[in-house]
Amino acid sequence: MEAAAAAEEGAEPGSGGGGGGAEEPVVSLAEVLAENEELEKEARAVLGGSDHERCSYSQGAVKRQALYACSTCTPPGGEPAGICLACSYECHGTHRLFELYTKRNFRCDCGNSKFKNLQCKLLPEKGKVNSGNKYNDNFYGLYCTCKRPYPDPEDEIPDEMIQCIVCEDWFHGRHLGAVPPESGDFHEMVCQACMNHCHFLWAYASQLAVPPLTKVNSLEDEGIVLKVEDSEEQKKEIKKESGAEHQETKEEKQMEQFNEPSTSSGSACPEVVTKSEEPVCKLKELQSKQFLKKDTATFWPSNWRSKLCTCEDCLKMYSELEVQFLTDECDTVLAYENKGTSDQETERRDPLMDTLNSMNRVQQVELICEYNDLKTELTDYLRRFADEGTVVKREDIQHFFEEFQSRKRRRTNRMQYYCS
Repeated sequence: MEAAAAAEEGAEPGSGGGGGGAEEPVVSLAEVLAENEELEKEARAVLGGSDHERCSYSQGAVKRQALYACSTCTPPGGEPAGICLACSYECHGTHRLFELYTKRNFRCDCGNSKFKNLQCKLLPEKGKVNSGNKYNDNFYGLYCTCKRPYPDPEDEIPDEMIQCIVCEDWFHGRHLGAVPPESGDFHEMVCQACMNHCHFLWAYASQLAVPPLTKVNSLEDEGIVLKVEDSEEQKKEIKKESGAEHQETKEEKQMEQFNEPSTSSGSACPEVVTKSEEPVCKLKELQSKQFLKKDTATFWPSNWRSKLCTCEDCLKMYSELEVQFLTDECDTVLAYENKGTSDQETERRDPLMDTLNSMNRVQQVELICEYNDLKTELTDYLRRFADEGTVVKREDIQHFFEEFQSRKRRRTNRMQYYCS
């Protein structure tokens, strides 16, 4: 599975026309550096601060981490298993791996009873199984309702793969029952099957989904089910109101409170919600109004989770449906990516300073002088190309360093002294 959103949309047909005289594509040094920086940034986000040296098993079920499945050790037909980043390097470096991106509440399986002929090199002593782990077809390299690999050599249709935040499977955009909004317009998706499982989300979709699922003229449009029945208790409560105008004002005020912007951000996570002090259940308020239910996936904006009701009854319902994580904004992939980027930016060290710190004073001075010479000469050399508007080729760079090394040897030879 490709990292972060796994989009194929940018892919273009191969441009190799077969002509022997086709010129090499020309790119500037700035473009190369920018692309390299973007790839590094994406890798930091995908890995989310995962440790590439130590197995994560000792941490227990990690809230969210980068995971892999080894087709060599656990082929289709066997028991599914997932391994952490460090084990993918140390124990399965030459094996065929499926990149699973991230999974929640998972403990590394490497070397346990699911691996018949392999012992974990990093943590040999592990339990036989991790009963809390959850698996799906992704661990066999299959995704979506179509159960196809990614990338799929037989699929010629450019499409985007989107991960469901409940089941954490990946889906083709064309297999969600609805056309996905532009990628920048939503942050999370709940697939069709999980919307049927988490039926309460349909009430929220009328206010929070992207785009909102609102009332339509035809009740038969695309098999839509319209929830319009009020309970007898709700009807009695409405009759007690002094008038229709007062009722409308009250509803508008409640809806303003419901749609009030969240104070949380994607990079800072509040504590996991326990029990709400609010006397009114937000869900019951929404369910008392008209809302639509369709056989499609739904798409949600950032911070929508903070709008979910946290009364005692709703928390009990989340627990029964095993979706307690929906009220935890630190569970989001966005929070995971932001944490990975932030942590690794903080930990990034300057390799030049690390090298200098390992040297004595004389070596430090010599290295700094050599570095400054290289920087000055390379800048002057490249400036000529910029002034002339010509492209810097690989041969030019090779020629520069050959000349630089030659000049360095000549300088060194002139500084040698011999005693007779």
